Amino acid sequence: MTKLRFDDRVAIVTGAGAGLGRSHALLLGSLGAKVVVNDLGGAATGEGKSASAADKVVEEIRAAGGQAVANYDSVVNGAGIVKTAVDAFGKVDILINNAGILRDVSFAKMTQAEWDIVLAVHLTGSMSVSHAAWPIMREQGFGRIVMTTSAAGIYGNFGQANYSAAKLGLVGLANTLAEEGRNKNVREHHRAHRGVTAHGDCLAARHLEAPPARGREPAGGLAVPRGLRGDQGPLRGGRRLHRQGALGTLLRHHVPAGPALQRGRRGLALGQDHGFEENSENPKTINESMAPILRNITSPSLGGNEFIDLDVASKTSVKFESEYDENDLALYALGIGAARDPLDKSELKFAYEMGGDFQALPTFGVMPQMSAMLKAAREGTFTMPGMSFGFERLLHGEQYMELKGPMPRKGKLTHHFKFKNAYDKDPNAVVTFAISTVDEDGTELAYNEMTSFVKGAGGWGGDRGPSADINVPPAREPDAVIEEKTDVNQTLLFRLSGDWNPLHADPGFAKAFGYDRPILHGLCTFGHAGRHVIKAFCDNDGRKFKSIKVRFTKNVFPRRDAGHAHVEGVRHAHRVRDQLEGAQCAGHQERRGGALQGDPATGC
Repeated sequence: MTKLRFDDRVAIVTGAGAGLGRSHALLLGSLGAKVVVNDLGGAATGEGKSASAADKVVEEIRAAGGQAVANYDSVVNGAGIVKTAVDAFGKVDILINNAGILRDVSFAKMTQAEWDIVLAVHLTGSMSVSHAAWPIMREQGFGRIVMTTSAAGIYGNFGQANYSAAKLGLVGLANTLAEEGRNKNVREHHRAHRGVTAHGDCLAARHLEAPPARGREPAGGLAVPRGLRGDQGPLRGGRRLHRQGALGTLLRHHVPAGPALQRGRRGLALGQDHGFEENSENPKTINESMAPILRNITSPSLGGNEFIDLDVASKTSVKFESEYDENDLALYALGIGAARDPLDKSELKFAYEMGGDFQALPTFGVMPQMSAMLKAAREGTFTMPGMSFGFERLLHGEQYMELKGPMPRKGKLTHHFKFKNAYDKDPNAVVTFAISTVDEDGTELAYNEMTSFVKGAGGWGGDRGPSADINVPPAREPDAVIEEKTDVNQTLLFRLSGDWNPLHADPGFAKAFGYDRPILHGLCTFGHAGRHVIKAFCDNDGRKFKSIKVRFTKNVFPRRDAGHAHVEGVRHAHRVRDQLEGAQCAGHQERRGGALQGDPATGC
């Protein structure tokens, strides 16, 4: 390992009459550097002046065989200090800005003079000496500058507002000089000390009854300032701090700023604790730290507003878990009107788990993901990044469900929710989520698309979406007709499958929203429509059912009038119409290989 030397290097150390500065000067002198020992010779608070402190350190360096000269200028006169180095040794290679004073007092009692003098010595003084040495270092293509900063500048410290401000100011100055000097091999480093020095250049000094006596070594000994290894590269060691930024939530430039950002459900950084443990980054340069902002400005935005941020929503997904068993399947079947007559065995297979042909009604494939989402919403744990609106704005508009195979008799499932698209129906919005449901082995069992109408969330100038009406049945007679009445307690039966909305069960709640009775859940009518398709086209075998898509257009009140369903089709296309108290449901299915496939459209 090469021995560290500074032969033929000229170093200036300010505030070198005692403490850290003295230790720096002695060490540099012992390693071959020619040292300018600068010290005004005053007290730790800045009063007074004396040549003895600097002269004594010069004598120590010379006695040990080194070369040194003294300088007694204030660091505010940086040009005078640098002139001493050039006159004595012809150049300056190393500058350690170490001089400092203290005027500790609480901010409420601090005078302007106490503020000004501390910043003048620490910050302006370091700038003054560095500025005088800067052209010399650039011209010769070599320079090393060290700023003595403090943990007080990073964390703050009671009674040291002036000192803390100056020390953190040195960090900014040092970082900028490092950028500007890089191409001329002029490097800058800064050290945040926590030791005791004669000038109190540390946090610990304020805990002493009096400043330490001159000549006392700094607590913790001395290490060569990082970066002062000449051409051998920087030394590593000791405790170090690094820059770290919590990612938080980037507010896209299209999202309006203002009081609306204070809303608790926004999901933005405001009012939230974004820690460093998981969501953080460590930028090393100003360009790295500014990159997210630059991307925000230059990257095309998908659009949005305070309720919907398409840029965030398009890049995120959430997942929820649920499980079900045979009892849930049977309860669901009863909730959508199956097996009303126990003697009619055609639908008993959907409600009686002990029968040999027990199977899940295919439309149950929409329930596990819906129940998991509603459960999370009820517990207050449901969040979808980029979607900052409450459930009170949301109306279920459309639902598409596709089975990848028959639903098993029981299972533990995971539902992956992803944003698919959003349309601006100013002043409202239409948002679609895609949900993939998988079992414990990761096998996909069902795929759902849930489209919601979001009141008051439009107006960002986005695409309005397709305008074609999917609820237009063909102009001909139906191929089949199925008639049945919903039960008066249908809402109460269906809610046992996971519907916790009191609008579907509580008469008082329903009246508060302008209805004379609870309305039927749209997914209950969805189940009725699917069950009719199975009767008409699948020989009542749910295993032949593939997919269904519905649009919810009007409210359904259980058994207020007789309900009837018309099934119509031609060749392999079949259309279902279900009329329940004025609600029209239209859809189509294609029969392929015995299974119902395609894009059914059933509005309820």
